[in-house]
Amino acid sequence: MARLLAQIKPDDPRVLVGPGIGLDAAVIDMGDRLLVAKSDPITFATDSIGWYAVQVNANDLATTGATPRWFLATVLLPQSRANEAMAESIFDQIHDACAAMDVSLVGGHTEITYGLERPIVVGAMLGEVARDRLVTPSGAKPGDALVLTKGISIEGTAIIAREQDLRGLPGLEGLDLERCRRFLTEPGISVVRDAAIATSAGRVHAMHDPTEGGLSTSLYEMAQASNVGMMIEAGAVLVYPETLALCRVLGLAPWGLIASGALLLAVESDDAPAIVRALEASGIRAAVIGRVTAPERGVKLRRQAALRDSIRQLPRFERDEIARLFE
Repeated sequence: MARLLAQIKPDDPRVLVGPGIGLDAAVIDMGDRLLVAKSDPITFATDSIGWYAVQVNANDLATTGATPRWFLATVLLPQSRANEAMAESIFDQIHDACAAMDVSLVGGHTEITYGLERPIVVGAMLGEVARDRLVTPSGAKPGDALVLTKGISIEGTAIIAREQDLRGLPGLEGLDLERCRRFLTEPGISVVRDAAIATSAGRVHAMHDPTEGGLSTSLYEMAQASNVGMMIEAGAVLVYPETLALCRVLGLAPWGLIASGALLLAVESDDAPAIVRALEASGIRAAVIGRVTAPERGVKLRRQAALRDSIRQLPRFERDEIARLFE
């Protein structure tokens, strides 16, 4: 993927941010404002798929400091299952999610598609940001503090509980599956408020929305985009008890599980306490989970032990853990 993306070099000088590893949204100079554009499909979830599509596309726009404004949706319905109720449900979800964000649904495409087993929604979100407010994943600097909002993996927990039949599975007898399903909205997979609060409270140099590949992949993507290293404190990363229970029984690694709902920020070290306080004052959990280091130090994970700390390379995930589960 890195090789393919490296071959794409937009000729238009107005393209300020184009394709790249960890660069989830394009930025185009429109004069007095910058246009930010993002496209992302929903392929794992079927329950609330239209609502998902709006949230995940808005999240990536928010990581640039932009305000989501306009949404387009390509809705592909499976030939064997498509009906009027399915189409209406998806469109209602999209309309409701857009209305809640003050986003306008401005177009898209809908069709019944041969060969699909489940509906797929491909979203495209457009937004705008003032030139001096632009943030990208490539702005992290050695010495920055790494802040994470909420915890991991909110989206993975919700999808598993909504898409898998877990009733009666040994080891999950005491787990509140309805609570896991509600992870979609509480703590919630949106980071639009997280980004707005953080950028208003202090100097934010880079933001990234952990999605496929979980927090681990997100950290590597930000490190690559910014050409930096990182030292991550494992004990500072919140993993919800529900997530731990599901991952333990299903044999999944939480750090590699799809993680929308958490926002990763590289911030000026002196501003980190104020940013964390502002987030928590708004009801959003936040913590400093590490530091940005020089690139030659790599991306490392430190675990505190009784006798001595253990430092090793942060694990990499070739694919998201939820894809492994569904296969």
